[in-house]
Amino acid sequence: MIDIASPLRLRLDSAALVHNWRWLAERSGPAACGAAVKADGYGLGAGAIVRHLAAAGCRHFFVATWAEAAALMPLPAGVSLSVLHGVGVTDMVAARTLPARPVLASVEQVARWRAAGEGRPCDVMVDTGMNRLGLRVEEALNGALDGLGIVNLLSHLASADEDSAQNAQQLAAFRAVRSQIPAQRYSLANSAGICLGPDYAFDLTRPGLALYGGLPRDEATGHIRQVAYPEARVLQVRTVPAGETVGYGATWTALRSTRVAVANLGYADGYLRCHAGTGSATWEGSALPLIGRVSMDLTAFDASAAEGIGEGDWLALDYDLPATAAASGLSQYELLTGLGARFAREWAYSA
Repeated sequence: MIDIASPLRLRLDSAALVHNWRWLAERSGPAACGAAVKADGYGLGAGAIVRHLAAAGCRHFFVATWAEAAALMPLPAGVSLSVLHGVGVTDMVAARTLPARPVLASVEQVARWRAAGEGRPCDVMVDTGMNRLGLRVEEALNGALDGLGIVNLLSHLASADEDSAQNAQQLAAFRAVRSQIPAQRYSLANSAGICLGPDYAFDLTRPGLALYGGLPRDEATGHIRQVAYPEARVLQVRTVPAGETVGYGATWTALRSTRVAVANLGYADGYLRCHAGTGSATWEGSALPLIGRVSMDLTAFDASAAEGIGEGDWLALDYDLPATAAASGLSQYELLTGLGARFAREWAYSA
């Protein structure tokens, strides 16, 4: 097999990741602070994230599916893994084999686990108002969970990133469930929920976005560090004469003779067309605005300020999550999870 270097790389800062987790853990107070690593760690590489955070002291991890759980084996010693989508008909072999717990999310899943789970412990999701996954509160309180060995009893906040009345409503509903359903731990807060304060922390918090550099609420401003830094290699630097255009649809016209750097990057890599007009990159401290439309594999940048740039040089995309989300109209979640497989994930430690 030939070792071929990728023309795209995603530099990942393990020190920033650990810093973010430690700030969220401190903000969680006496509650344990876990980590959501679903969708391959929000696109950054779940295996490496689990290793870095486990070494820092994180003991509770959450994925979405059993395939994601299997991909993390073997787990570091002393950590637990929960599968948020519960256990479907085709999941029972994995659920009985892997050292992970299902988060039972419906009366049907509870019945399935009672029948075939061999008495193993489980987690449970109760819906307190989001109407996504979870038993309804009245189902949970009317005996549906009687006799189960529940490790973590969870719910999920729908509007924690906003100052919404729904937050207090869900908190009250979860407290009612907690008062009547026995479990080892109770968990409600995601990244934004942690920022809402100690009332939402209970015994275990489950941050996701903020671990990876996303800003869930203003309270986290100045505390969360960027983790992911996408870079693209320059394929060609060309001079575009005044009056000529760049890219599909001829949406950008050179007002003067302009040096243009064409990068090995496009919407097939998760860098979508909505970045046109707002996207930018840097090279050795010089700013290169995106010009024209983003193509499938190619994106052009105005290299007028980048004296000396040439083929093979690396452009650092401006990818601060809150700022890029505001400029592009994409959510911070989409910006992370959309980064494609052609990016080589490269972890490094920064002091």
